[in-house]
Amino acid sequence: MAVSEHPFAQYVRILGKGRNGSRSFSHQEARDVMRMIMADEVTPEQLGAVLMLMRVKEETPEEVAGFAEAIKDSLDLPKDLPDVMVDWSSYAGKRRHLPWYLLSALLLAENGISIFIHGASGHTAGRLYTKDVLGLLGLSQATSLQTAASQLRDNNFSYIDLEHLSPRLHHIIELRPLLGLRSPVHTVARLLNPFSASHVITSIHHPGYHPIHQQASRLLGHQHAAVVKGEGGEIERNPDMACLVKTLHGDVMTDEEWPAMFKRRHVKPKSLEPSELVAVWRGEQDNEYGVAAITGTAAIILKTLGRANTMEEAEKIATNMWQARSREKVPAAA
Repeated sequence: MAVSEHPFAQYVRILGKGRNGSRSFSHQEARDVMRMIMADEVTPEQLGAVLMLMRVKEETPEEVAGFAEAIKDSLDLPKDLPDVMVDWSSYAGKRRHLPWYLLSALLLAENGISIFIHGASGHTAGRLYTKDVLGLLGLSQATSLQTAASQLRDNNFSYIDLEHLSPRLHHIIELRPLLGLRSPVHTVARLLNPFSASHVITSIHHPGYHPIHQQASRLLGHQHAAVVKGEGGEIERNPDMACLVKTLHGDVMTDEEWPAMFKRRHVKPKSLEPSELVAVWRGEQDNEYGVAAITGTAAIILKTLGRANTMEEAEKIATNMWQARSREKVPAAA
């Protein structure tokens, strides 16, 4: 008795037919593939095969856009979406420096810019993730998109972990220790923009992903976007190095290179002490590198938002914001 072919098998074949026979998915095929994955209509073997075949060939902008659209369609969104200015992804974690970007986000939120951060945690050992330090800053993560919407309306800031944003996607990212490699989900999740924010900011670790994010944002209809080669793969300007930012405004794609803020590099800290974030915000401790990372990152966001016309102007505004911050906004360390 003949066994009928599984409906998903055709998509595995597209990727795995060999050097001359395989090809990338079209935009629509990618959307169909991810719709089936999110609906749990594939076997574990098929899921692993597609993830690793994609990893070998690397994602195209069309595939990333199709995947992101299907995932967004599967999310449990509130009926009334909050007005979000910046969609901020945080999927890498930090291991060389503290997550100074979080203080950049809080600084912008304090100045009326609504920031929605979504990310993942724990998928790579030895890294410090956004979720790990929220409590120290007096913040609590959202456990649903409905809660996130409420937090954004009240505080201009919210963070949700992927396990609450999309349990199915969280499961796939958690396969990294089993498969030994990152999957396309690490790229795609950054571009979800669940609340359809006016500006989408993403970060990459490997330079080859710069144009993929930029072009995928265009295919997804993001009106304003910026792709940052951030420290450790997070949206954080390393003040010791030049920082390339690829932007999208309408259909116009441009490259901006932000120069290093110091002539000499700082010595990497021997260990990461999250309590230092609190001390620096409250003015109880000085950290030249950290403050530059905070204001430098905020400056990139401000220019992307159109709040400044030049890099110098953006940096000046960010520095003024930092000097005028409410130091009691972050509670004293216990």
